[in-house]
Amino acid sequence: MKNLRNITLAAGLLAAGFTAQAQVVVVVNPKSALASMTADQVSAIFLGKTTTLPSGATAAPVDQAESAAVRDQFYSKVTGKQSAQVKAAWSRLVFSGKGTPPKELGSSADVKKFVAAHADAIGYIEKSSLDGSVKAVLTVD
Repeated sequence: MKNLRNITLAAGLLAAGFTAQAQVVVVVNPKSALASMTADQVSAIFLGKTTTLPSGATAAPVDQAESAAVRDQFYSKVTGKQSAQVKAAWSRLVFSGKGTPPKELGSSADVKKFVAAHADAIGYIEKSSLDGSVKAVLTVD
């Protein structure tokens, strides 16, 4: 029984390692004129430093659920910040009246659906979820 528990634990840790290494893509509406974005441009939008896309259009950023592994990976790789730091930054912006955090959606499927339906939307999903309903403008390893 102890060996079975150790094997189950090892398999869970291995699976968690694979999940943490999934590629993340930043996506926009397929009709967007944007072909690509830099991590700095994306970071500025998701940290409330700008409200516009590089095209000049008002950005409508959408986040994944706070509990989603893809969210942690996105913020860590794109902004260099951990979830607690991002939450604290948004708390300061909201308190000072200088911003509204990205709308939070439940899954990559929800993000794709929102981005596909809104011309100025920007979000992020696992690369494995990418399809023709959205356009990738940045891939994060």
